[in-house]
Amino acid sequence: METITLKTHIGDDGVLKFEMPVGVTNVDADVVVVFNVRQSEKEDWVAFINRTYGILADDPIERPEQPPYDVRDEIE
Repeated sequence: METITLKTHIGDDGVLKFEMPVGVTNVDADVVVVFNVRQSEKEDWVAFINRTYGILADDPIERPEQPPYDVRDEIE
């Protein structure tokens, strides 16, 4: 058995079209289709912001005083 993952687009006509890789021809095959509608990246980003906004309001992150930088030799 071989697993092939394809990303494709379903058009306005509702038809899913895909092509098998070269080398797989004239054979019987069992095909399993897993259907997962992806949201646009912008929608995902907005959902992430809405889900995490204010999550640390009661426990804010504090940044302690930073130690001084190391003094390094100049590059010649």
